[in-house]
This record gives sequence, structure tokens and C-alpha cells, in this order.
Amino acid sequence: MDGVPLYKLIMVLKYKAYAKVNIGLDVLRRREDGYHDVKMVMQTVNLFDELTMEDMSSNGIIISTNDDFIPTNEDNLIYKAAKLLMDEFHIEKGVKIDLVKNIPVAAGMAGGSTDAAATMIGINELFSLGLSKEDLMKRAVKIGADVPYCVMGGTALSEGIGEVLTPIKGMPQCLILIAKPEINVSTKFVYENLHANELKNHPDIDGLVDFIKNSDLAGIASKMENVLETVTAKEYPIIEDIKKYMKENGALNSIMSGSGPTVFGLFDDKEIAEKAYKGLVEKNITRQVFLTDLFL
Repeated sequence: MDGVPLYKLIMVLKYKAYAKVNIGLDVLRRREDGYHDVKMVMQTVNLFDELTMEDMSSNGIIISTNDDFIPTNEDNLIYKAAKLLMDEFHIEKGVKIDLVKNIPVAAGMAGGSTDAAATMIGINELFSLGLSKEDLMKRAVKIGADVPYCVMGGTALSEGIGEVLTPIKGMPQCLILIAKPEINVSTKFVYENLHANELKNHPDIDGLVDFIKNSDLAGIASKMENVLETVTAKEYPIIEDIKKYMKENGALNSIMSGSGPTVFGLFDDKEIAEKAYKGLVEKNITRQVFLTDLFL
């Protein structure tokens, strides 16, 4: 039996894939290629999906999840992210990926994108590819505009189609109340109905960035704005209802994240935030409610 292994060493890795909110979101213009130039501030929050990755001797990508709504085939961004790196580096082994979904789906919180980012980080480690974070970010844009940011995380100014990223230091810790109403929103629908080149008012993203650098939470709240609300909130009035509730119950400000429909509010007082959370749960106007903080 010399030279014959008695067991196969299996590597199992676990990752947290953090959700994001948009502290501010502006759309500058629709480009000729159909994409949109954006200017927004992205922020990771302490709400995450959990990925467990395991290598296989046979090739292939096998995905399992606790959420029946999520596809486990090549339509999943996890699959696309894994395949991108495994094809490029001619990896002959396979990978099993189990996803525990906690981030609301189709919610404007980059749930799919952050799962893809965690997958790329995991494949890099699992198969010892030796790629830097910057290397992964360059490849990540092929999966989706938010994926490079999700690889990086933290607080960042996002420009271009979302792939031009500048880290911002100074975001003060605070509490985040997150509410996902009982609807799903198509990002494609929102952008197709935005008419970006006709917008008269734009959020002051530069002012927002200045307040972040100065760790001025009240100033940050005063500049929070999301231009995509002009489409999503008009289509779904529940978004304005949730925003109003949060602001009337102690939020420094409240806006929609991404293309929606998730709404979040900033709080600087734990007791007030917890009371607002409990009240929102009791109102039963949302599918999911979370009270958390920033992941800086």
C-alpha cells in the first residue's frame, strides 16, 4: 500500500459576504452603450450571507442554499464568479459552495454581488491563485458593476458604472435600521424608467463625502439622497411610508438603498433605534426588518 493515500485532504473555507447600503446615490447620465454613469457612496453593514466552500476531486461547480428563490445553476452570480476564475486558471478540480442567505433578495443591498465577491475571494484562497485584492476587483467587474466594491468593502465613493472606487475614511459608527417591504424590484426596470438625462435635481455627493471625512453624522444624514427613488418610490408608495415612519421615530434620515425597495435609517441612539425596530415589526408592513451597525 506504499504511496497510496489513506484519505483525501478536503479544504473547507467559510466566508461572510456583507450587504451594502447607498448613503447617497446619483445617476449622472445614460451612456450610449446603455449603461449609466453613477456617483454614489457605498457602505457595508453588519448583515451578511454565509458561504462555505469545499474543493472536489472531480470538476464542476455545485451550489446549495437555504433559499428556494435563489437559482443554483449557471444563472447564479456565485456560479459565474467561480467559473470565471476556474476557467482562467484552468483549474481541473471542482468546488461545492453552500450559501446561507440572510441578506434580503432583490432588495438593493448587493446580495448577489457580495456573494459573488466572497466566491472570488474563496476560489483565490482555495486553489492558491495568488491574486491580490486589486487583481480580484479588476476581474469582478465582468460579473457585475457592484462586485468590485463588494470585494473591497468599507466606505467608498463609486463612479463610472460603479467600478471606479475611492475609499473614504471617517464614516462614524451608528445604528442602521433596515426594512425590506413585501415587494421585489427589478433594477433593470428602475434604470429604464429613470430618464437620467432629464433629471433636474441631483444629490450633493461631494458634500456628503466631505461630511464623512469629518465624521459628522448629522451632516451625513442631511446629505442622504437617492435619485432612484424618483422611479421606485413613485411605483411603490410603501417606500415613502417606511421612510416617514423611520424619520418620525428617531432616524436622523431615511432613504432607499440602491434601486430598492429596501429602506434604511441612520440612528445615533440605541434605545430610540430599538424602539423604532420593535414598532416597525409590530406594524407588519415589511417582509424583513434588521437593526444592525456599520461594517467599517
